[in-house]
Amino acid sequence: MPPWLDMLRTPMAAPETGALRRLRLIWQMLCLMLGAAIIGLQPLSLAFGRAAPCAIAVLLLANICTTAVYLARKHRADTSFLEASGEEQ
Repeated sequence: MPPWLDMLRTPMAAPETGALRRLRLIWQMLCLMLGAAIIGLQPLSLAFGRAAPCAIAVLLLANICTTAVYLARKHRADTSFLEASGEEQ
């Protein structure tokens, strides 16, 4: 069997837990909200004045923090899954 075909049949990541799924969905929503806020900056500025860029900055910081937490937890879950299955990187 070719090595690439064998790799397709081998799970490369841990099964997603409920908490990890919830964190991923929160992260995706933050990304969408940040993109929508950036696209709609002009109407937001007209509606909220100088608070609009501050709100976007808060969304950006929340997105950065959530990304760091998600990546750390995902890496930890994948590492423990691979160690339990007997594969070392």
